[in-house]
Amino acid sequence: MNTKPEFHGSDLEKVSEYYHVPLESIVNFGSNVNPLGLSATVKEQLISNLDLACSTYPDRDYKSLRSAIAAYCNVPMEHIVVGNGSTEMISLVIEQVYPKKAMLLGPTYSEYSRELSLTDASQEEYHLKASNYFQLDLADFFQALDQSFDMLILCNPNNPTSSALKVQELVSILEYCQKQNIFVMIDETYVEFAPDISSISAVSLTDQFQNLMVLRGVSKFYAAPGLRLGYGISGNPELLFKLSVLQNPWSLNHVGALAGEFFFSDKDYIKKTRDLIHSERIRIRKETEHIEGLKVYDAYANFFLMELTRPTDHSGDLFEFCIRRGLMIRDCSSFKSLNGEFFRFCILNPEDNNRLLQAIKDYLSRSASPQ
Repeated sequence: MNTKPEFHGSDLEKVSEYYHVPLESIVNFGSNVNPLGLSATVKEQLISNLDLACSTYPDRDYKSLRSAIAAYCNVPMEHIVVGNGSTEMISLVIEQVYPKKAMLLGPTYSEYSRELSLTDASQEEYHLKASNYFQLDLADFFQALDQSFDMLILCNPNNPTSSALKVQELVSILEYCQKQNIFVMIDETYVEFAPDISSISAVSLTDQFQNLMVLRGVSKFYAAPGLRLGYGISGNPELLFKLSVLQNPWSLNHVGALAGEFFFSDKDYIKKTRDLIHSERIRIRKETEHIEGLKVYDAYANFFLMELTRPTDHSGDLFEFCIRRGLMIRDCSSFKSLNGEFFRFCILNPEDNNRLLQAIKDYLSRSASPQ
């Protein structure tokens, strides 16, 4: 039995202590954060406005921030609510919908299940299958999603599979759920990394469907998890009003609100990020798809899910092999319904990516050698 602790992308200190690897030497491929780091332009703007941001309350309605998000997402400002990270938004939406029975499209981010458990909602998980390359079988899915459910939660692109539902699939899901009186929450944390955002984002559907809330944040794409800025988009005015009543005033601090305004207008940073992720995603796919003992799945986000296919190879062993080289990947054995030897790693700068690719090749080469 495996008695080793489970490590998540933010567990650098725990990993460092357990494996006796210096913290500062670890390259974190598990956190899925933009390798460019915080925008230098935004950093300068924040420094210039720090006195104001720290010594005054933010606008209670966050009109400037919501206006910047509206322009960025091409939606009305009135359709936007902001909060203390996407985690608060997930909590608020679930608390307001207060489902009796929810469906999760899994394997997926554990926070949805945790928040649902706080409302005593029963929950089930529809499992995307590796045999179908983690693509959704809509007909089979609709058979499972019957009238007993009143909420559906999707992550698109999905974590940890990096697979994505296309807009037409989302329309079919939303139409079905609308008829069944099922509310749909879609977490688009990773959508800005996708090759074509418009082909998978549900933001354009928020005008059309009242049973929809789309969530985003700045933790991953803008490399700012510490600012705790998240936002939701919905065309349902009743829901938005109820969320505003439920939410604590000034839940987002002024520094985070100002940073958001700067982030969404930083076109140079956005382009550099998308160019880097796009080129490295293509390169990594080409370099790994023919490696013996490795199965590579299509990636729409800034990370890859891969599977070790030989019976002698194990994701936990690969994790340890990599961490000894100062490279921290995500062993995905803790994700429900990922039955196999799966691991995940995010796209960093080319030099670090090369180190990781070599480590994976070395592990597979060593494990294939006669003992």
